[in-house]
Parts: sequence; C-alpha cells; structure tokens
Amino acid sequence: MAPEIAKAIDALENHPVAYETTPMGTLIEADDPAALFAAAEAAHEAVDGDRVVTTLKIDDKRATEEPMSEKVDAVEDHLGRQPRGDRD
Repeated sequence: MAPEIAKAIDALENHPVAYETTPMGTLIEADDPAALFAAAEAAHEAVDGDRVVTTLKIDDKRATEEPMSEKVDAVEDHLGRQPRGDRD
C-alpha cells in the first residue's frame, strides 16, 4: 500500500497546500476550498488501484486563520512537553 500512498502524496506537491502524513491518513490544509478539493482529487486520481477510497473531513474555521500546526502547539503548551506515543 505504501507505494500507492506515496503516489497520492507526490500529487499533493503540485498544489498550494500544506500536508502532514500520519499512520492513519494525511491532513491537508489550504487557503480555500477549491485548492483543497483540487489537491484531494489529484491525490485520489494518482492512486492506481481497482478500488480507491478517499475520505474528506473538512474543518472550516472562518473566524480566525489558525494553521493546523497551532492546534498541536496548543496541546504541547498544556502538556508542557511534546506529546509522544512511545510504548517504552
């Protein structure tokens, strides 16, 4: 599956979006919905498979411009450290 996901991620590079790949999906951030939808469509179409599933969950906070990285920073501030998931 990794080679196909890499194709989708590579397709995002051609769009004006920020993204973060996680073990369970990829977060995409754009300045406007059109850029987001175009990037998602490109990523979807880049995958070569008999069945391709793309799921979009959109959080459109219109009152402020807060990038996704600030959400993680806020959690780190409350924890007083970086969140980590080490099992050790």
